[in-house]
Amino acid sequence: MTYVEKLNPWCVVRHFPTMQHQIVACFRRRSYAEAHLQALRRLIPNVTFTIIFSLEVQQSDQVTP
Repeated sequence: MTYVEKLNPWCVVRHFPTMQHQIVACFRRRSYAEAHLQALRRLIPNVTFTIIFSLEVQQSDQVTP
């Protein structure tokens, strides 16, 4: 995960019927994501969107003895 991706942890996700998802947009603040979500729900009412906080933990490949 790059530094720029860490700055935008709030993501709007679109859900598909096949149990898959797609990240539509990422935002720095939750309020920005909620405003975008409201606009998407007005424009595309029959599609399911949610907001997630995308925080990925970095794992090191080094093994300590």
